[in-house]
Amino acid sequence: MRVVVQRVRSASVEIDGKEFSRIGPGILVLLGVEHGDTDEDAAWLVRKLAALRIFDDADGVMNINIGDADGQAMVVSQFTLHASTRKGNRPSYIRAAAEPLSRPMYEKFVAMLQEAIARPVATGRFGADMQVALVNDGPVSIIIDSKLRE
Repeated sequence: MRVVVQRVRSASVEIDGKEFSRIGPGILVLLGVEHGDTDEDAAWLVRKLAALRIFDDADGVMNINIGDADGQAMVVSQFTLHASTRKGNRPSYIRAAAEPLSRPMYEKFVAMLQEAIARPVATGRFGADMQVALVNDGPVSIIIDSKLRE
């Protein structure tokens, strides 16, 4: 599993010209599921996200996590995070998991994150053509991969 985490002032998802979900200050998580991802990958990433100290403390230092910052979260599925551009100019998505694995993993990830941060998590709609808008705060954008664990 791979995520791009962005600290945001706000984020929203629009589907078919209508707002589907919206959050205020917090994190937008773009989630890609690849072949071989397991519940352990999801659990590790959720623990990492819940504890990630990317919000400013009283001294303006990134030193507090989403819970301590009273932040909101949104998770949007994005299979393109597993694009390979090694050959040619057209990305290959062969590493991205197909819907029978990726949809349940996405849903499980959202439920686990919701439990970990003890608040609702906004989402996109799996497999939909979405327009995601955000105001990146900082900017702060971090890539985390459960296979690399760095």
